[in-house]
Amino acid sequence: MSSRIQIFVVAGILIAIGLGLTLYKRFELGFPLLPGERQDVWTLESKVTVKPTGGPIDISMALPEPRAGWVLLDENFASSGFGFSIAEGADGSRQARWTRQALDRPATLYYKLQTYRSDEFGLGASPVPDIKLPELTDDRRAAMNRVVENLRERSSGPISFTALLLEQLVDEKMDQDTAFLFAGHESGHLGVIMDVLAYAGIPAQRVKGVFLEEGRRRQQISTLVEVFDDGRWHLFNPLNAQMGLPDNFFVWERGERFILDVIGGNSSQLEFALVKNTLPVKTLLSMEQEVGGKLMLDFSIYSLPVEQQGMFKGLLLIPVGALVVVLLRVLVGIRTSGTFMPILIALGFIQTTLLAGLIIFLMVVGAGLWIRSYLSHLNLLLVARITAVVIMVILLMAALSIVSYKLGFNQALTVTYLPTIILSWTIERMSILWEEDGPHEVLIQGGGSLLAAILAYLLMTVELIEHLTFNFPELMISLLGVVLLLGKYTGYRLSELYRFRYLRKDWQ
Repeated sequence: MSSRIQIFVVAGILIAIGLGLTLYKRFELGFPLLPGERQDVWTLESKVTVKPTGGPIDISMALPEPRAGWVLLDENFASSGFGFSIAEGADGSRQARWTRQALDRPATLYYKLQTYRSDEFGLGASPVPDIKLPELTDDRRAAMNRVVENLRERSSGPISFTALLLEQLVDEKMDQDTAFLFAGHESGHLGVIMDVLAYAGIPAQRVKGVFLEEGRRRQQISTLVEVFDDGRWHLFNPLNAQMGLPDNFFVWERGERFILDVIGGNSSQLEFALVKNTLPVKTLLSMEQEVGGKLMLDFSIYSLPVEQQGMFKGLLLIPVGALVVVLLRVLVGIRTSGTFMPILIALGFIQTTLLAGLIIFLMVVGAGLWIRSYLSHLNLLLVARITAVVIMVILLMAALSIVSYKLGFNQALTVTYLPTIILSWTIERMSILWEEDGPHEVLIQGGGSLLAAILAYLLMTVELIEHLTFNFPELMISLLGVVLLLGKYTGYRLSELYRFRYLRKDWQ
């Protein structure tokens, strides 16, 4: 296999890997492709109040799981004076438990969580419960038979059967038998609905949760009805007979298990207070990583300390500047003083701003060339000469900072962000170039370097570029593949096309 084919194969694999990882992080982990994307985050604070009846007290509360696209970010418990533990069942369910040997006054326990909704909305699979026929008196059994037969005649299956039943309840247009069943039932209207569905042989279960509404206090648990038909579950809201999961419904518990169970107390209540905040998606990813995210999120830049994250934010921009230099040198044909000097100068411009950085760069390099011209008459060794230039550049930068500060030009204080060694080596290279090829070549290479640094600065400071390089460093793999392809380019550069433009006219 020729080297050209190998390069194309390797580059194609690298580009595919980088783009594949990027798409995975976008659609699977929820990383934002655009900067400034924000997400509504809900804070739910549940308050459990209980009055003691004497003796030991044991309070258990089912904890929510990440269902229906809801992502749990953070959990906090407040239970002063109680023993506290979290038990995990064989099915993965979690339960908080508060215990105390004795309690002489009413107690209040708190559980707070933060959650937001991802792009997934389905509840997913769930075991189909066994149908348990309700125990009814003879008169209620007779009424139940008539109600079920009437609904069956007017429906085509479990879905339409449930919808007709709920519509009667919502519209308050019940016949005598239906009204008789709902009147005075000890478990309320929802209990009657579950009894009717069970008597009709329709598998059903409750879905308990909270309707998220901004600023609501003393919110109670709400319950939806879920029926099984044609191999999957169908959800209904008994309050309005609407089918489907409401967008603002946070699923807390699915099935017939109680959310709150109290032993040794009475008059227990479970209430919720709700607050909505809007946070940047990057903040959510950091919070999710702290509470134990997915494997790729755990090994992302977000897993690093904040100080190191800031450092990598700058380092990840270097390949973008390198791509600019490669394009200018390989495709355009612009000569620069060194390959990577423009990139480092561009990084300095990011800290100093472009105009201030250009002025400082030209002043330091200009003064350095004048000093270097004097050192050349002393016939020093290369290492000693470079060291002398480094010392003089540092002294120049310090003097420039002090003078500018006294004159009130605070922007010049950012001169320290320019790379000292690179400035010194640039001065040395330009000085040698001046001696060997004259000032014209110095202007060409120096101007090309500044042009490359300015273009790299303009591209590296684009908000979208900064966002993509930091959140999707995998794109650097694709960028490597592009650079490998550019490395095999052997055609004319744009500058050469301009150079030979007269030959083209002659051929025509």
